Amino acid sequence: MQSSCENISLYISGIYAPCSSAKTLVISFIGMQTQEVAIKPHVKVVMGNDAELLDEVVVVAYGTAKKAAFTGSASTIKTEQLEKRQVSNVTQALSGAVAGVQTLSDNGQPGTTAKVRIRGIGSINAGSSPLYVVDGVPYDGDLASINNADIETMTVLKDAASSALYGARGANGVIIITTKKGKTGKAKVNFDARIGVNQRGTRNYDVLQNPATYMEKAYEAIYNGQIYNQGKTAAEANMLANQILPTNQTGGLGYQIYTVPQGQQLIGLNGKLNPNATLGYSDGKNYYTPDNWRDETYKNNTRQEYNLSVSGGGEKLNYYISMGYLDDKGLIDNSGYERYSLRAKGDYDIQTWLKMGASMSYVYSNSRYPGEQTTTNSSGNAFLMANMIAPVYPMYIRNADGSKMLDSRGRVVYDYGDAQYSAAKRGSFMPGANPVGNLLYDKEAYMSDALSTNWYATITPIEGLKFTARIGLDVNNRRYNALSNPYYGQFADGGGSATQVHDRYYGFDQQYIANYTKTFNEVHNLDVMVGYDGYSYHEDEVQAYGTNLYNPNIGFVNNTIDNKSGYGSADSYATVGVIARANYDYAEKYYFSASYRRDASSRFHPDNRWGDFYSASAAWVMNKEAFMENISWIDLLKLKVSYGQQGNDQILDLKGYDNYYPYLDQYRMTGANGIFADGTLYYKGNKDLTWETTHAFNLGVDFELWKGKLSGTVEYFSRKSSDMLYNKPVAPTAGYSTIPMNIGSMTNSGLEIDLSSRIFDTNDLKWDVNLNATFLKNKINELHPDLNGELIDGTRIYSEGESMYRMYLVQYLGVDSETGKVLYYAEDKDGNPITTSTYSVAASYKKATDDLLPTVYGGFGTTLTFHGFDASIQFAYQLGGTIYDSGYASLMHGGSGNYAGRNWHKDILNSWNPNNTNTNVPRVDSNDSDNDVMGTSDRFLTSSDYLSINNITIGYTLPKKLLQKIGVEKLRVYCASDNVALFTARAGLDPRQSYTSATSARYTPARTISGGLSLTF
Repeated sequence: MQSSCENISLYISGIYAPCSSAKTLVISFIGMQTQEVAIKPHVKVVMGNDAELLDEVVVVAYGTAKKAAFTGSASTIKTEQLEKRQVSNVTQALSGAVAGVQTLSDNGQPGTTAKVRIRGIGSINAGSSPLYVVDGVPYDGDLASINNADIETMTVLKDAASSALYGARGANGVIIITTKKGKTGKAKVNFDARIGVNQRGTRNYDVLQNPATYMEKAYEAIYNGQIYNQGKTAAEANMLANQILPTNQTGGLGYQIYTVPQGQQLIGLNGKLNPNATLGYSDGKNYYTPDNWRDETYKNNTRQEYNLSVSGGGEKLNYYISMGYLDDKGLIDNSGYERYSLRAKGDYDIQTWLKMGASMSYVYSNSRYPGEQTTTNSSGNAFLMANMIAPVYPMYIRNADGSKMLDSRGRVVYDYGDAQYSAAKRGSFMPGANPVGNLLYDKEAYMSDALSTNWYATITPIEGLKFTARIGLDVNNRRYNALSNPYYGQFADGGGSATQVHDRYYGFDQQYIANYTKTFNEVHNLDVMVGYDGYSYHEDEVQAYGTNLYNPNIGFVNNTIDNKSGYGSADSYATVGVIARANYDYAEKYYFSASYRRDASSRFHPDNRWGDFYSASAAWVMNKEAFMENISWIDLLKLKVSYGQQGNDQILDLKGYDNYYPYLDQYRMTGANGIFADGTLYYKGNKDLTWETTHAFNLGVDFELWKGKLSGTVEYFSRKSSDMLYNKPVAPTAGYSTIPMNIGSMTNSGLEIDLSSRIFDTNDLKWDVNLNATFLKNKINELHPDLNGELIDGTRIYSEGESMYRMYLVQYLGVDSETGKVLYYAEDKDGNPITTSTYSVAASYKKATDDLLPTVYGGFGTTLTFHGFDASIQFAYQLGGTIYDSGYASLMHGGSGNYAGRNWHKDILNSWNPNNTNTNVPRVDSNDSDNDVMGTSDRFLTSSDYLSINNITIGYTLPKKLLQKIGVEKLRVYCASDNVALFTARAGLDPRQSYTSATSARYTPARTISGGLSLTF
């Protein structure tokens, strides 16, 4: 080694530093770990983050806090994670991403909002959705209106210490969305484009797909009906079953699709299809042959998204402007979500004592949303038909030569099974229905103009004292238009119909906050805040309806001449809160925080409108103690505890919508010809109704070890809801079915684990892994005294001391091996257990199931970067739960008249017959409804365990040296796939729909595969 440093120098961050005669070089930088290296002519230094110096900032209620000083429970999703997801609604990106957060979605329509649950559901009848706060102001707009590309962070506040200051609206947790802003430096232009394709993201149930197999099973059901219920001989049953099969008699399909040689039967005495039969049949006018309804229904449609932003800033001003376009065409015709978005945000330091800022976003969206796709028993539900219809029906009307029939306008004629264009008619399964035809010839769309504005000003009259005023306004004008065509389907007889709806809502929030910070003797740090938060909401709606269209292509009510009707309504809501918070720490080692909010809600009678809620929390940074100063592998060890109360005022009506006036009796006005009739009472109010109160306790530890190699949080939580808002059933003789009351209590408790590790961290290779898990328990502590500790509501049962997630079902005991009849649990007159084959008898002896909730849920993932290449994968999972599989139940019917023409699951091939008596599947029988799926039973409970691959992203960033030549700062090309795969106990089951039941008659989630590029210059 040279003793002199004539040829050695150091150049860091634009500063040239000549070398001295020293042999060791000490390199330090704010927020980085100090490095000591031997002096050489060429030195390569890798500096890691310093966990103590680089203290991450966490967004909290009405401000921010250093991560080390934060005493509550919160998790943050950063823009890097969000940018990987191809979702049209930001809530979909939360799946598996945050401990304690679970998303449920039973609607794959692009743009729809997932149900987000933070640490369980705190009430039986009250709302359970979290409050969304955008840039400090509660957000009232459609969450699909927020462009993911504009989001800097999403912070989930989970305990009372972190969310109590938001009052009633934050009782179910708070999700704070912080949008991007400009940074000091030259202007940056970012452009991101991606285009791809949507595919069906979940498998269908393993149903019968071969027409011959289905015909044989349908024949067997009719045959068994004749043998076991009509006393026919085998020969007679065979003859009658062949006669009934193509008709609309009990068990018949209504269609003949096979050509059989004259004098021969379609199905022989052996129950098998005649080998001489050929698929396809002509009656001289029409030709009948099955179509694949799933292939005709599901489409591989495109999804494209483009985002452009310009940002920058100087010493006093920073700015961010963005534009975005999204076109997500969904999975079926005339379904999709199109969005144009514009956002502008700026902050300006006018004086040393005055700072102002504002943001504005405007979004126009057009949601082509055929609403019946979420109605599980609707004839307009394309998913119901595609997943459930037997593989023997044509989708199109065909001419005798097999060509598709065209109407007088040149349109393809779809087969609605109503004998309008052919002699065939579906007798039982959805007669008069063809949703694919409806999707083409009907029109349905929601159009929205959403404006969101946010303005603030901060005055600092003296050091440490700040006054902030913040005003937020969300305005949304929505228009819904629907046209039902006058040619085909259920509205054809009436000449078609038109529906128009317009609603306008706005939310206005005003906050006035004073904050004072002071440090005493360099170790006592005090932060005090007081303020006022006032919020008001108003919504107006008008709608009109008419039938018999003059022009079949115009969906306006003035284009109709019959059955015109109109409707209008308005709702208002307001809250007022006085807030205060005090934070204190000693030497950044011991932290204490307390908050208080006095809240008022217009939902309650003026005598019960106000509530007082508070929180208290503390934290101890143990690694700063003297007894741990020599433990070098611990970078952070913080113990924290919190307790607090929050109010919840969001009681829902019986349809699950907000009721803004639950303390008032509510009537429907009736009358005619200028004479008012007595109003009809449809909701009984309760002026004594008041706040549901949540008591939340949190105990946790945050840690960082081995210079950031491993970090995480472990927390125990308990969330007790008392005085639950509850629609108590009453005797129908009262003239109403329920009355709102405060009654009972319930507790959600559990454990959260959130871990992350940076396995490798070098200039060339970085490898991160993460895992989160939530263990959740639910228990009803108390119900109304009149209920004697138990409430039965259809298939749900609520009992004191038990979970609210239990079902009340008939018990299935299997199959009588002698007869093939179903066996259910019942009791004799002395209370002794017996079996019965009659469902109506068994329904008197239902039993409660065990808790359906999963034992644990969460997510995990990994990210790897190597020499410009990057790859990541993210999973979500759920283990230990049970769900009622109603989709499978409807496919395991017995072939009775109510189910003829509905498909079967392949498990039906194991149904009882004289040669297969050792089975758990009853015989199929068109004349025996007791062997059918007439009601729910525990036969169809199954595991709700699942593993989903939420996202896979692979990309490559071109070398900077190459890009500098063309003036480009960064260019990345990538391929991404969302909703990649779902693994469940049964193919076709999607446990992500709800905690209790799942069906296949819902809009299926889409798998999206895209390629894109991201450019910065």
